[in-house]
Amino acid sequence: MTALKAIMRRDIAIALRVGGGALIGVLFFLTVVVLMPFAVGPDLQLLQRLGPAILWLGALLASLLTLDRLFTADAEDGSLDLIAMSRTPLELTCAAKALAHWLAAGLPLIVATPVLGLLLNLDGSASLAVMATLLAGTPALTFTGMIGAALAVTLRRGGLLLAVLVLPLAIPVLIFGVAASQAAIVGPVPFGTPFSILCAISLMSLVIGPFAAAASLRQGLD
Repeated sequence: MTALKAIMRRDIAIALRVGGGALIGVLFFLTVVVLMPFAVGPDLQLLQRLGPAILWLGALLASLLTLDRLFTADAEDGSLDLIAMSRTPLELTCAAKALAHWLAAGLPLIVATPVLGLLLNLDGSASLAVMATLLAGTPALTFTGMIGAALAVTLRRGGLLLAVLVLPLAIPVLIFGVAASQAAIVGPVPFGTPFSILCAISLMSLVIGPFAAAASLRQGLD
């Protein structure tokens, strides 16, 4: 546990430093949300209807933008080989790194949602509903994206591979995240149905992601 805490502290510090990637994700999220009203037009009702989808799409793209840094720092300084050879199971290490990435890059997106919701004509209850769905769904984006990041870090030109692998896996999260947000705001589908499925996807990714990422790293480092 001490080793895992040290890894989490190190990854959070790397992500929060200048050029670490966490701030880039938040700025990209802000850019997407700010530009959308110019594209949609001055129709406030339409903007309010599209608001949850815009917030979720921005969060998805911002998460994808920072995923390639999940194992990059370890690969660049050679510590990835040491992590793979340590006595700590690689699966637990991958889970700790993914949790640290979510705390540094995913949680700020959730915190920024109420402020950005004002730009999309969302009231307080609607913004809280979107926050709840992002809190339940963004861990799935991180833990499934970790699989693509593990493959990309061991291959040349892995950035393109990361997008190709992660986007199909993220589509169900996007669908049920937007559906849950819309159900909480306008209905008629009960909020609990898509929200429960979203939580189930996150729990499933929490179980499968570390094992798949560890297997990818072992295969790539051999």
